[in-house]
Amino acid sequence: MKKILRNILRVILIVITVIALFVIISLVRHKVCSSREKDLLTPLGELVEVNGHKMSVYTEGDGDKTLVFMSGGGTCSPILDFKSLYSLLSNDYKIVVVEKFGYGFSDVVDENRDIDTMLSETRMALDKAGIKGPYVLCPHSMSGLEALYWAQKYPEEVEAIVGLDMAVPDYYDEMNINIPIMKLGQYGAALGITRWIPSLAESDAIKAGTLSEKEKEIYRAVFYQKTATVTMIDEVKAVKQNANIVKENGIPQVPMLLFISDGSGGTGFTKEKWRSIPENYISGCDNAGYIELDCPHYVHDYKYDEISKEIRKFIQ
Repeated sequence: MKKILRNILRVILIVITVIALFVIISLVRHKVCSSREKDLLTPLGELVEVNGHKMSVYTEGDGDKTLVFMSGGGTCSPILDFKSLYSLLSNDYKIVVVEKFGYGFSDVVDENRDIDTMLSETRMALDKAGIKGPYVLCPHSMSGLEALYWAQKYPEEVEAIVGLDMAVPDYYDEMNINIPIMKLGQYGAALGITRWIPSLAESDAIKAGTLSEKEKEIYRAVFYQKTATVTMIDEVKAVKQNANIVKENGIPQVPMLLFISDGSGGTGFTKEKWRSIPENYISGCDNAGYIELDCPHYVHDYKYDEISKEIRKFIQ
């Protein structure tokens, strides 16, 4: 019996040792790779100070209308994620991408992510960058809540909303959010374990968009630094409460055009359910429409050409 116990303990010790060595090797490799990628992490836009932290604001093009792109939850590099779409619009419109705290080249913060705070930060970043409204808001996924709330609180600042498969409050009545899985992702990223699975860094923007090879390298470098940040996790923890606040304020009466995917790409909904929720939502708006797209959730990385043409028709 004692011999069996010794053998079990020996196996356990070996397993623990192997895991510890793997973690140490991963962490050292992550530090070395991060040092090599330092030049790739030069901010692509302007860094402005918001509440004592740095927030990234990217601008491109010029025109009489300003399009503000707002990223979905967990999108590590918003500037590059939207590039396939906004590069088709920047000849005629002013393009702005605000990278929230915890995303892209912005600072990571561990602070309250209630919707009033996040909207205040976005508006302050635009003000610090000297970008005046009114704006055409172009939110993807979870940022749809912030865009709707913006139109509810400051309708004079919102000319229109172009939803890129954006979230509406009713999605969160049925959405299951797994914080422990997100925490595992956070630890895996911090320890460099994600680097052993290169496919994780191959985003929709890389696989389906029009990024150059250099831009793909930058995207991957940002991914390894900004995956499941504490700010992103705090944001997800607050999202259901934020959705309830937006729902209680009713449907903003601003022009809206929603591009709706087929629900694939990680939404957790069937195609029928994913499409019916926003379509029902905007039925209460006097000036809103939608276009269904047969592609995954990151619609702007797949149907950028079609979307750019429809945006032009909508806001002209």
